[in-house]
Amino acid sequence: MSHNPSNSNPDIKATELLERLGANESLHILDVREPIEFHTHNIGGTNIPVGQLANQLEDLEWDKDDEIILICKAGIRSRTAQSILQHNGYTNTRNLTGGLTAIHRLTI
Repeated sequence: MSHNPSNSNPDIKATELLERLGANESLHILDVREPIEFHTHNIGGTNIPVGQLANQLEDLEWDKDDEIILICKAGIRSRTAQSILQHNGYTNTRNLTGGLTAIHRLTI
């Protein structure tokens, strides 16, 4: 499934994310879990906890129209982070449906 820009910020499914990672696609992944969670298990990306995101937006090195994939454990904190980015002008944010739990289910 390809990204459809006319569809406003569609979620990304674990299957699509795994396919794109497997193809070594260069992705902008923002992991909004706490650092201890990130260091315990991650699939790469930038780690900024959702509670600190609003204050660290200037640390993001991505353009506001870049596709940014937001991830957390279950997809709830990343949904909040998606709202924060959208309210700050980021136009192409995608939330990982089911979070890293969904990725884990596909890879065990």
